[in-house]
Amino acid sequence: NSSLALGELSGLEDISIVAAPGSSAYGETQAINNLLIAHAESRRAYRIAVLDLPRDQTPGQARTLRGLIDSRYAAVYYPWVVVPNPLARPGREDIPRELALPPSGFVSGIYARNDVERGVWKAPANEVVRGALRFELDVNFAQQEMLNPIGVNCLRYLSGRGFRVWGARLASSDPEWKYVNVRRYFNYLESSIDRGTQWAVFEPNGERLWANVRQTISDFLYNEWRNGALLGSKTEEAYFVRCDRSTMTQNDLDNGRLVCLIGVAVIKPAEFVIFRIGQKTADARA
Repeated sequence: NSSLALGELSGLEDISIVAAPGSSAYGETQAINNLLIAHAESRRAYRIAVLDLPRDQTPGQARTLRGLIDSRYAAVYYPWVVVPNPLARPGREDIPRELALPPSGFVSGIYARNDVERGVWKAPANEVVRGALRFELDVNFAQQEMLNPIGVNCLRYLSGRGFRVWGARLASSDPEWKYVNVRRYFNYLESSIDRGTQWAVFEPNGERLWANVRQTISDFLYNEWRNGALLGSKTEEAYFVRCDRSTMTQNDLDNGRLVCLIGVAVIKPAEFVIFRIGQKTADARA
């Protein structure tokens, strides 16, 4: 059962990407994609779903299928990738020499490679698809121009460059959430801050705790800024952290909930995308 299998992943904190390339071969693509999206969107999952389309889709069909998906936590890739069959043997004509595979497995590896070599905030586009012999469809410029703006990320062969992922857009209609790297970087920020402030559960909810939490988060964001992930010539342009009476309601205070308001500049300096992080404190009611 796919939903049970995904449920088993919920408690594993180190996972940031979910995909199910095997499902595409059994006609279950849409149902599995919906489960992957629901999993990635679940509270405190901090994940992105890398989605396939069924095999042998025309660009027009890919556009139609993309219309069935709308999530700030999902990205769609197309077409399938043709690779050598590792089981092929000389003299065994009954074994195909090539296999067509869904792109999500390749793309998940590209995400991971990009994280290590360039940083999670960098777009995983113009990246080499290793192991490819070709793609099932040779996507041309006009097809790319049709599909890329609506969030179908194309895999293309480009003369002199080889086999590349040529897009990094989310399958989202929300204009604030267009790009895979922005989504994944926010997932990274939120998960890091969430896990890095869980010690608040042992402290009373008051001014001293708020100051300590502000310092913890500010130190983390300062390092992100120094590494080039946050934009701005000074820290005031790159991020802000608020954790005080203005970020918590009386109900929060009465129930021992700590709430921080955080803004980070990932597109332009001083143009903040804002999110909240909440933690229970020692004053939380059982």
